[in-house]
Amino acid sequence: MKRIVVVAGPTASGKTAFAVQLAQHLGGEVVSADSIQIYKELNIASAKPTEDEKQGIPHYMLDFLSPFDRFSVADYVKEAKTCIDGILQRGHLPIVAGGTGLYISSLVDNVEFAEGEMDTKVRERLWQEVEEKGIEPLYERLKTIDPVAAENIHPNNQKRVVRALEIFETTGLTLTEQNKRSKLIPSPYEPFMVMLCPPRELLYERIEKRVDNMVTEGLFDEAKALKEMGLSRELQSMQGIGYKEVFDYLDGSISREECIEEIKKATRRYAKRQLTWFRRDERYLWINPLEEGALQKILEAFTWKNP
Repeated sequence: MKRIVVVAGPTASGKTAFAVQLAQHLGGEVVSADSIQIYKELNIASAKPTEDEKQGIPHYMLDFLSPFDRFSVADYVKEAKTCIDGILQRGHLPIVAGGTGLYISSLVDNVEFAEGEMDTKVRERLWQEVEEKGIEPLYERLKTIDPVAAENIHPNNQKRVVRALEIFETTGLTLTEQNKRSKLIPSPYEPFMVMLCPPRELLYERIEKRVDNMVTEGLFDEAKALKEMGLSRELQSMQGIGYKEVFDYLDGSISREECIEEIKKATRRYAKRQLTWFRRDERYLWINPLEEGALQKILEAFTWKNP
């Protein structure tokens, strides 16, 4: 079995700092599990770690993809597995760190994706429907076909709604059934999984400060530059919180103050959804990262898991 560490948690919970500290103590290298930090040029709203924050620890799955490109969960699993194998070959410990729960669970549980069976014509037709009618009719269709998947997919997550319908139309299997079958192959990983969760009030305070810092660091200028590059809110990369709200400001539909408040609200809602996702997995060791001795608690729990 391939031993790996997972450091997960909601946005602004301190995952980057803890992953780096664990890497320093355990001889590790970090594999990011963030669906927005994969993109080049998207630095501020994605909270992509700086070189100073990395503290010399190698990080992978960051800043490598054009913001015009699509990137699926299957793509992530494939690339992350390659990174993990490389880290293990160097005799180091892979530390998967991020807040995109679907990336983490698909990787850890060795979910297999039927990418080869997909029909690009079906995909193009579904996206055409989105452009013409919006995502709501497709989401209602998904609720009828696969209510379990619909419950776990946010109505505004166009990519995942389209993907679920594409799988059904192409293979005859619902996404739920496909996921069940995909997990029949045992995972090659033995994970030690840590969930960072500050008390809610403190988490929300951290979110408020993070958004304020993003504004100070140039979030509005970054989003304006991205828009001038030709990026539109329909692209997968622009679904990240911060960019779509600033696009609304740049279009004149909301004020700067309203934009900042919308980013804070959206981030708090996202953090709640992340916590809901991670609570479903009983393998996580829940830790308050703001508590004194939090790192030591993790290290003590880890010694028996991976002596």
